[in-house]
Amino acid sequence: MKNEIDNMKTVRTQLELPFAPAAKLPTAPPPSRPLRGARWWFRQMHALVDQAFDWSTAPTPPPQQIHLTLAKAR
Repeated sequence: MKNEIDNMKTVRTQLELPFAPAAKLPTAPPPSRPLRGARWWFRQMHALVDQAFDWSTAPTPPPQQIHLTLAKAR
């Protein structure tokens, strides 16, 4: 490991990038399978949400009388 670090300090390389644009950059084909999988997943999730039922809210609890003890004044 130390030898590699010493080599990195002594060897000075430079990355050169041309200013002229390339003739034509290759393009990747559109991702078809991941999008189909995503569409399927979201259709499943929408179906689950559509099938969900509304929960009734909990009834209001009865009022409670609470006795607070106050700190004594100094």
